[in-house]
Amino acid sequence: MPEIKIIEIKEEILADNDKLAGEIRRQMQERGILLLNLMSSPGSGKTSLIVRTVREIGNTLRTAVVEADIDSTVDAETVAREGVPAVQFRTGGACHLDAAMVEAALREVSLDSLDLVILENIGNLVCPAEFDTGASVNVMILSVPEGDDKPLKYPLMFSTCDALVVNKIDYLQLADFNLQALRERAINLNPRIRIFEVSCKTGEGILAWVAWLRSEIEKIKEGERVRG
Repeated sequence: MPEIKIIEIKEEILADNDKLAGEIRRQMQERGILLLNLMSSPGSGKTSLIVRTVREIGNTLRTAVVEADIDSTVDAETVAREGVPAVQFRTGGACHLDAAMVEAALREVSLDSLDLVILENIGNLVCPAEFDTGASVNVMILSVPEGDDKPLKYPLMFSTCDALVVNKIDYLQLADFNLQALRERAINLNPRIRIFEVSCKTGEGILAWVAWLRSEIEKIKEGERVRG
């Protein structure tokens, strides 16, 4: 019987993606720009966190946003109303951003005058965790209404992130959500993860989140923040 050759398509795709992602990361770090990949389920508050963040930093940091959606320009319009340059990437059905998409989006951004570029990834806790976008920092949002068991269900997402933003903490008294259990589960998967408890509605916790973000930007500018 002739030998059967097995071609691992996913492994090849990921290898090509990782190579391009590494090049994007190198170029952004050389420019002193923090490229941040923001991931979460739909409706957890990615755009709301971005709006709160850009309002807090004001003119002290030069920021642009790349919005990714299967369709629509709603999020990009929301960000643009804050006076922040925004690019809308419509994936046409793809459930995540990959390095090639990010490279295309960054061509539409004037990088020479920036400190921070935020990628708002597709709302999904599975696929975005598998693909390196070229970001130096990965952040995920988990909102209180989603429940505290998500680290048990989506361990890869929690394992790949540098920071976890627990949003909608103003709902805590109305929800069966155990913050301590969430912390223990997340840290068990990823001991280095930073956890921020915020409410994009009230502004609670935003200052601590922004302070951490500023420190990550400083690391990039000083050449300390290197990933993969």
